[in-house]
Amino acid sequence: MKIRSLYLFSTLLLSSTLNAQPSQEKPVPFVAPPSPVETKGQVTIQGKTISYTARTGYLTLKDESGKAKANIFFIAYTRDGVSDLTKRPITYTFNGGPGSASLWLHLGCIGPRRIPMTDKGESLAPPYALVNNEYSWLDKTDLVFIDPVNTGYSRAAAGENEKQFLGYNEDIQSVGEFIRLYTTQYGRWGSPKFLAGESYGTTRAAGLSGYLQDRYNLYINGISLISSILNFQTARFDRGNDLPFALFLPTYTAIAWYHKKLAPEYQADLKKTLQAAREFAAGEYTTALMKGDLLTETEEKALVEKLSKFTGLSQTYLRQTRLRVEIGRFVKELLRSEGKTAGRLDGRMTGTDFDDAGDGYEFDPSLDATISGPYSTALNHYVRQELKYENDLPYLALTGRVQPWNYNNVQNSYLNVSETLRQAMSKNPFLKVWVGAGYYDLATPFFAAEYTFHHMGLKPEQRKNVSFTYYESGHMMYIHKPSLIQLKKDADTFYDQALK
Repeated sequence: MKIRSLYLFSTLLLSSTLNAQPSQEKPVPFVAPPSPVETKGQVTIQGKTISYTARTGYLTLKDESGKAKANIFFIAYTRDGVSDLTKRPITYTFNGGPGSASLWLHLGCIGPRRIPMTDKGESLAPPYALVNNEYSWLDKTDLVFIDPVNTGYSRAAAGENEKQFLGYNEDIQSVGEFIRLYTTQYGRWGSPKFLAGESYGTTRAAGLSGYLQDRYNLYINGISLISSILNFQTARFDRGNDLPFALFLPTYTAIAWYHKKLAPEYQADLKKTLQAAREFAAGEYTTALMKGDLLTETEEKALVEKLSKFTGLSQTYLRQTRLRVEIGRFVKELLRSEGKTAGRLDGRMTGTDFDDAGDGYEFDPSLDATISGPYSTALNHYVRQELKYENDLPYLALTGRVQPWNYNNVQNSYLNVSETLRQAMSKNPFLKVWVGAGYYDLATPFFAAEYTFHHMGLKPEQRKNVSFTYYESGHMMYIHKPSLIQLKKDADTFYDQALK
């Protein structure tokens, strides 16, 4: 069965005459979205064929009077033949942005279908295909991919102001209500429950860990934080906030290592070099940044020499930046002499600009020239041709329609949800957290994630519930074939440990 859903854009019926007054207009009655479409599928994972039911469509959020507030688009996969759902985990998953739909995790690593790339992670030629995902998590858990309001096909209900969903608190409340409602309608309260988020989706997941507990008494077994950012102070290059310069440095080192721009003594072994970069960043470099204008000329000279060795940037350039290199400058400067720019999401990827003398790149080659086309094209094809679901709205893969995002809950400060996660772990000592980090990711650097968890105040017994894994890839580490394979192994280990 195919379903056409244009009801979302219904607002007011136009009068039959051009001179009609607003008072003569009548609101279009709300039309409930049709039931989700169900299709059958199979995926082969580690040599075993798994049959599943895919459920594609909307879940309508309503207030307690029954008034529709939003229509949330989702795609869910449930393994067939499971007689006892209390033994079968369910994972609610989403990407970030804010403004990103869930297609990246869905078609990149977790769902039963994936987009083939080169082993490095580069795009193949269009049009793009989908293949069986032998690295899907569906053998371990049922999956629900959620697109928050104004991403994917999700929209506010007719007559509702979309701003009520566009902000940190607003988003936590609406996604949290979706999870509660799906859990209720599909009988999953007795199932082990997990969250999996990427990028801002990790911010959302940490926020939900507390919200679901406190609002609904819905406790989570485990949270996967893929390319994690919980404390925004670690990633905001504001004047007066020197923290990101130190926390990004090891990622600069990794990218410079990949492009063979490091000093010879650091080019031999990546992991040893990154450990040296961590120690320099947390020690001598942080001390120098703390001194600010009190840094002596001798101290500055010694620091610039080491910075140059760890970043591949010239000493002259580092002095010009006052020892503080922002992301945009690094990706432009590192390969400037070759007429190339490095990627922000994945520093292994390179692009070319019209102007090699610019202060920043024209586009992110690891987004616009790598994943945007394949993922968006494949998703639009997949939902209609394989999942048999039709929707004429544009599928918003990564959009600015969620802006401005409301951070009023943290006025005059940085959003930091690590404390929410700490409290959730204290209230639920069985909650396990897994952090996956890419070495070449400049959106959510691995050292910043480490810093955040090292400053959460976790007790020794709580720290045992947190695990980190690392990948020689970027923000979407799964586009790199070896990292995708390792990610699946690490996911299996995480679920096995969380369910002991």
